[in-house]
Amino acid sequence: MAVSVVLCLLAFGLVITAHASTPELGLNKTCIDEPEVTLQVGLYDESCPTAELIVSSWVQKAVEEDPRMAASLLRLHFHDCFVNGCDGSVLLEDTADFVGEKTAPPNLNSLRGFEVIDDIKAQLELVCPQTVSCADILAIAARDSVALSSGPRWEVPVGRKDSLFASYETAASHLPSPASNVTALVGAFQDVGLTLADLVALSGAHTIGKAKCSSFSSRLSIGTGSLRGDPEFLQSLLMLCYPSTSISTAMADLDLKTPTAFDNQYYINLLRGEGLLVSDEMLVENEVTQAIVELYAANCDIFLQDFAKSMVRMGSLAKRQEGEVRVNCRFINYNNIIH
Repeated sequence: MAVSVVLCLLAFGLVITAHASTPELGLNKTCIDEPEVTLQVGLYDESCPTAELIVSSWVQKAVEEDPRMAASLLRLHFHDCFVNGCDGSVLLEDTADFVGEKTAPPNLNSLRGFEVIDDIKAQLELVCPQTVSCADILAIAARDSVALSSGPRWEVPVGRKDSLFASYETAASHLPSPASNVTALVGAFQDVGLTLADLVALSGAHTIGKAKCSSFSSRLSIGTGSLRGDPEFLQSLLMLCYPSTSISTAMADLDLKTPTAFDNQYYINLLRGEGLLVSDEMLVENEVTQAIVELYAANCDIFLQDFAKSMVRMGSLAKRQEGEVRVNCRFINYNNIIH
């Protein structure tokens, strides 16, 4: 099955079309033709038939050793795709030619799982040299991380090329912030060709993982009188993050009820005023996004189906550019000769 992608910019208004399983809320869409990028399910069946098995085995090992790694690998794929498409640029180290994305504010001291990708790539290079791209590894590992957390498993179209550059500036400016409101979030998704419905579905990734207090300190707004949400929940966060006058380095579960299970509890939490990040809370501050939140809270199957569809859409984002299959995910191949 081939997936041909034409990026569309969605003009956000008060109405949207969600996925087939979500309510019909209307559409306001403007499409701008971009060169098509074709991905295919089963592309490695002949050239590297054990590719997905190798990725899955390493992801399983990593998650068994550190359950939080499932969310971390999923997040790596997100942060890769939102910066010039899903091209493995997030994995590149700084060079004399460019500053990589790892040190951009949204990523610095935040992204993790790079060593897991290194291990996967090293084994793939032994079995199928220069065949499976680092960008494809990220996409498959994200799927496997969700499946290992009792979430859905979907077919991953592959065939991405690894970029020859990274962009600190784009990572710094285009990645959604945990303090964003709905308008900013929709803008970030719109910029890469995703919809408001994708925004709500993909936010469900916050049903697993943790966040540092610094990521949601503005949610607490000490002394401003703007605390919103369940009082007991917010008080527990205050005690965790502000044991004294300064903010703690502690972490909180994004889903306090079922933190390691990929389910719809995240949406149930939102309706109870127990969203951790400001960007989570904002989904119930807007009537359009709230309608989808309510649907997902009521029906886990619809959420899981829509999440898988949105992951395929996000994973298909790409810019037509010169690319390669890196030997080492941290460096373009020319630099591998030097390093």
